[in-house]
Amino acid sequence: MSESFDKKSMIDEANLAYKKSEVMTENVLSYCPGCGHGTAHRLIAEVIEEGDLQDKTIGVCPVGCSVLMYNSLDIDMQQAAHGRAPAVATAVKRLMPEKFVFTYQGDGDLAAIGTAETLHACNRGENFLIVFINNAIYGMTGGQMAPTTLPGMRSSTSPHGRDTILMGNPLKMTELVAKLPGTYFVTRQSVHTPAAVRKTKKALRKAVEYQQQSKGTCFIEIVSNCPSGWKMTALQSNEWMEENMFPFYPLGDIKVPEE
Repeated sequence: MSESFDKKSMIDEANLAYKKSEVMTENVLSYCPGCGHGTAHRLIAEVIEEGDLQDKTIGVCPVGCSVLMYNSLDIDMQQAAHGRAPAVATAVKRLMPEKFVFTYQGDGDLAAIGTAETLHACNRGENFLIVFINNAIYGMTGGQMAPTTLPGMRSSTSPHGRDTILMGNPLKMTELVAKLPGTYFVTRQSVHTPAAVRKTKKALRKAVEYQQQSKGTCFIEIVSNCPSGWKMTALQSNEWMEENMFPFYPLGDIKVPEE
C-alpha cells in the first residue's frame, strides 16, 4: 500500500498544474469576486515560500482593503495607521535589518493620506519593498474618487466624471518615486492575465533579491480592477482597465538597476 501510495503521489506531483502556497492560510478570501487583491496576495505568498522567507518576513498593512492581508498570509504582520505604512516599515527594517520587510497599500492610502510617508521613505532609500495596488478609487469605503482616479472617470464623489479643473489631475506616484535617488527598482505591472501574473511575480522576486543586497527602496505598482466600486462585472472591469487604465498608467519597468 505504501509503495502504491508513493507512486501515485509522484504521478500527481508530475501532473500538478497549481498548488496553494503553504504561506496562505485556510481562511476564505473576503475580497469581491474578480478583484485583483487575491491574486496579488497569492503571488506574494509564493515568492515568500519559494525564497524560504516565511519566518523572516514582516508585512505592514494600513487601512483599506489592503489591511485584510493579515487574514490571508501566515507571516508576521503589523497594522499601521492610515497612510503610515512606510514610516512603520522604516522602523521595522532599521530595528531588524535581517528581515524581509514590505508594505502592501492601496491608492487611496499610499497616494493620498500617505503621500508624504511614501515619498520621504523612497527618497531616503529605505531598504524595503512597497507594493502599491492602484484601482483608481477608494474601494473599501464606497468607491469615492482617489488621487489616482482618471480624468472623466465616475465615482461616488465624482458622479459626472473627474473634472481636472476642479479636482486636479491624477497622481502618478510610480513615476514620482522613480525620480527619487533612494529608489532602486520601480515598475508597474498587473495581475489580470496569466502573462501579467508571471511578469508581476518576476518583479517581486527581483525586489526580494535587491532587498537582500541592501540596494534601497523597491516600488511595485499593480494596476488592478475594482468590479464592485466600478459597478461592473469582473470581465467588464478587466476590459475597462485595459482600455482606460493602461493608456494612462502604462505597464512596464520605469527604473531598473544599471548593469
